[in-house]
Amino acid sequence: MKKQVFTIEEAKKKLEYYCIYRDRSHREVMQKLHEMNIIPEAIDQIILHLIKENFLNEERFARSFVRGKFYQKKWGKNKIRQALKRHDIHPNLIEKAFMEIDREDYQKTIQKLIKKKTSEYREMNPYKLKQKISNYLIQKGYGYQDFSDLI
Repeated sequence: MKKQVFTIEEAKKKLEYYCIYRDRSHREVMQKLHEMNIIPEAIDQIILHLIKENFLNEERFARSFVRGKFYQKKWGKNKIRQALKRHDIHPNLIEKAFMEIDREDYQKTIQKLIKKKTSEYREMNPYKLKQKISNYLIQKGYGYQDFSDLI
């Protein structure tokens, strides 16, 4: 199968659309450029263009990522932090992005998840129930200190 060859302008357009579809991290864009077999000199030029034209913005990506994972998937901060680290987001940006999560919403979400799991495991001794709920919340990315007094 023949590899498709892109000019710099074609690659810029393609990546502009890629970034418009949803916010992307630098890592995702770099990966896409490598998949397109773009030469390293052109990669720098394209990345610079995307940043300058505001198609690529790490802070905006981190903020929307945090909002989406928390409000849609109900992930806790630990799981979100790990996912952002895999995207090579700077720790300062990660902490800044966590301002997108309202403290009250965070506690309410934990309470809802506890209530949901409690109703699923009705007929169980209290110790096992607490253990199951704790494991579930930790797997979702919540710290023990966030929910220990709520169980």
